[in-house]
Order: sequence, then structure tokens, then C-alpha cells
Amino acid sequence: MTPVTERDVQLLRDALGPLRDREQVAERLLASSARHSFDPDRELDWESAAEDGKWFWPPELVSLYDTPLWRTMSEEQRLDLSRHEAASLASLGIWFEIILMQLLVRHIYDRPVTSNHVRYALTEIADECRHSMMFGRFIQWSGAPDYPVPRIHHNLARILKSTSSTPGSFAATLLGEEILDWMQRLTFPDERVQPLVRGMTRIHVVEEARHVRYAREELRRQMVTAPRWERQLTRVGSGNAARIFSLCFINPQVYENVGLDRREAVAQVKASGHRAEIMQSGAKRLTDFFDDIGVLNGVGRRLWKNSGLLA
Repeated sequence: MTPVTERDVQLLRDALGPLRDREQVAERLLASSARHSFDPDRELDWESAAEDGKWFWPPELVSLYDTPLWRTMSEEQRLDLSRHEAASLASLGIWFEIILMQLLVRHIYDRPVTSNHVRYALTEIADECRHSMMFGRFIQWSGAPDYPVPRIHHNLARILKSTSSTPGSFAATLLGEEILDWMQRLTFPDERVQPLVRGMTRIHVVEEARHVRYAREELRRQMVTAPRWERQLTRVGSGNAARIFSLCFINPQVYENVGLDRREAVAQVKASGHRAEIMQSGAKRLTDFFDDIGVLNGVGRRLWKNSGLLA
């Protein structure tokens, strides 16, 4: 297959329209980063105490919400579950962002070091470093333990970090960013939620909006220019990543840590229509985008349906 040049890409389009110039996209994102970047160590009041009666995560986003088990739980136990689930999601976020940083470094390794595209990637890596430190500090602040992903998925991610193709890397990036972003957009304006959590999610939403734009633009480009085998591998890989992401989303140890039967809690979450709707709603903007650019074609769609993130 003849290599596709930058000039060729400028003349190409996908279902969403003409492809944008890499350097122009990165230039806008760099300008936005200069205006709207945050230092969580200074922005957030880490010396504050948690406020009594406030949630650590909106109740509607807690995994057991509106299940038979939820209706038997005391308000105190529900609040405590939100605390542990927030710590579980923060742990997942750190795991994911460490993977993302390594994928970004691989992406720019052979690219011109003076380009805006590389400069923005390095800016995003700096953002993700701050986010990971912020999430780790939040876990300590909450008093909950950290919740690592299962060892098998932790080790499988080693393979992903070393072998993922460029379009596969950006598809996985969007999977990890967009669902949590949807949830955090519901969290930061919610006055029922702990002020520190609201501040943390606000920072993350503002900075992740740039990361999503960067990943979307690059994935569009890759799905137009990559060879057929790589596009097909991206469809299969993103579907498998969606399944793993769903399995790892909440560590089931949280249920035991608030005094619930782990097996029963997991079963009720799986059977919950509300939970399925929440996860699919969180993924809808992403799955619509993937559908538009061809990631959900063929086997990709079946795998996404099996993950529970696509209706």
C-alpha cells in the first residue's frame, strides 16, 4: 500500500467531513491549555474534612442504585458505598492514565519533535501526570483504600502498551475518557456531592475536553489512512477493550467493604436496568462517534454489544 502523505490527508474526508490539519488542531489545543490548566495541589482544599451527609458520587451513578439491595441499605451505608466507589473509579483512572501516557509517548516517538502535534501530546502527558496525582491524593483524603484492577487485566495491559497500533491506542483512549467524562459532567455541578469531589471533577472535565478532541481528530485520521488490516484490528481491539473496561469499572471489593454480600451485590448490578441505562448513556456519545467513523462495523459492533456499553 502506498504511504499516505500529509497533503493527501488534507484532501480526504470521512463521514464527519474534511479531515483537519494536525498542526492547526494542536495549535488551538495548546492555546486552550495555556488559558485553562490547573494545579490540583493549589486549586483544591486538601485540608478540608468531608462534609456529613454529602455524597462522594451522585447516588444515581452508584452501581447499586435502584436495586432491591439498595432499598434495604441505610442512608449511611449508601453514602459509604459512594465513597468506596469514588475511590475505585479514581484507582481505575490512575491505571488508565498511566497506560495512556505510555501510548502517547509511543505515538510521538518517531514524529518531529518541534511540531505542535508533539508539543501538545507532551502537554497532555503533563495534564495526565497531575490528574493521576490528584486521584491518588483523593483516595487518601477519602479514607477509602485503593482498588487495583484484577491482576490478569493489569498484566494484559502490558501487552497493550507494547503492541497497540496507533488507531487502537486512540480508540482505547477515548473509551477510558468519554464515559467517565459524561459521569463527571453530572457530578461537578451537583450540590449533593462533596465540594472537593466537585472541584476535582471540574478540573478533570475542563482538561479532558482537550484530550478528547486530540484523540478524536487523530482517530478519524487513522481510520481514513490506516491499512485495512489495521482498521479491522482496531474494531476488534476496541470491542475487547470495552468488555475489559466494563468488568473493571467498579471493583467488587467495594461491596464487602461496606458490609454487603459481594456475590449478591454483583448479581444485582448485572441485573439492574438502571445501571445498564447509565453505562449505555455514558458511552452513547462515544459509540455514535465510533459508528460514524467505522469503528463499530462488523465484529466491532457485536463485541461492543457484548460489553453492555452499546444497546
